[in-house]
Amino acid sequence: MVETKRLRIHIASQDEMECVIEGEADEILKRAYQEMLQGCLDHPEQWKWYAIWIIEDKEGACVGNLSFKGLNTDGSVEIGYGISEAFCGKGYATEAVNAVVDWAMGQPGIARIEAETDPDNSASQRVLEKCGFIPSGMTGEEGPRFYKKS
Repeated sequence: MVETKRLRIHIASQDEMECVIEGEADEILKRAYQEMLQGCLDHPEQWKWYAIWIIEDKEGACVGNLSFKGLNTDGSVEIGYGISEAFCGKGYATEAVNAVVDWAMGQPGIARIEAETDPDNSASQRVLEKCGFIPSGMTGEEGPRFYKKS
């Protein structure tokens, strides 16, 4: 578990991930969550790098979630995150991403954290900039790519 002043962030269990998948209405996110769970099941020794990380406030309300997209052989991991609409604009994404990136940078073998955002998602791009990510100059499937080195 990673804690901040306002948040608790924990790695979801298989049961928790199945509940998230079951409750997800967006088909694209549902497929992504199913892929994450499959990554966990295929690589149980690397669960933390495939799992959904649940972001809760100190009262236990689910604020959103984040995840890594597997551990790459070059020591890079990609992070993705989302905050529930009711909690947007309160700095939770920046707080959660900062805390989990700091945690990840302290893990053995991690050399770089990457992320990409929709080109129109300026709020997500601001989160990455506030967390010390810099544009890579490349574009991925979802949009502009960013990175942060250890």
